[in-house]
Amino acid sequence: MKKFLLASVGLVALGLGSASAADMPRREAMPTKAPAYVSQMYNWTGPYIGINGGYGWRTSGSSNGGGLVGGTIGYNWQAGSPVVWGLEGDLDWTRIRGSDAIQETSNRWLGTVRGRLGYAMGPTGTILPYITGGVAFGDVQNSVAGFGSARDTKVGYVLGAGIEAALSGPWTAKVEYQYVDLGNGPTVGGIGSNFKANIVKVGLNYRF
Repeated sequence: MKKFLLASVGLVALGLGSASAADMPRREAMPTKAPAYVSQMYNWTGPYIGINGGYGWRTSGSSNGGGLVGGTIGYNWQAGSPVVWGLEGDLDWTRIRGSDAIQETSNRWLGTVRGRLGYAMGPTGTILPYITGGVAFGDVQNSVAGFGSARDTKVGYVLGAGIEAALSGPWTAKVEYQYVDLGNGPTVGGIGSNFKANIVKVGLNYRF
């Protein structure tokens, strides 16, 4: 009889313990953290067109300089690294000239075809400093007091550097320096000419 009573008490205690455990609120799982947001890297690959303008000054002549404005077309390649390769051409209407007491040398139009090599920088790669170089071509006019003038189309080279930045949507903007050397121009009255100029440009491009 005593064993029966002890067993009954034990069963009742076990039942009460189970009921209490069932009544206790369950522990909720800790909320999982949202995955960290990773900004998408900017990709410079693709064609673009644009406009540019600026100012140039010849390396010789006591009075020199003039503005320029024109268009730009190009293509960039970027494949899985910050390095960006490009090919760019521009054609500008110019009024760059240099003169002294008896002679004036001027340039009315100027074009370049250049390679570009840049390195995408910034948190998402939207800043592109670059170097550039290639072929330059344009006209050179030599005017000499008392002898008249002559004009010729010349081909030379261009070297430079710049920085381009992505703006909203497909737009980018750039600032660029170019050194242009078209070599010797025509000779008038035994006086030769040449065209060497420093040029600073700003540009706005639309990428496709």
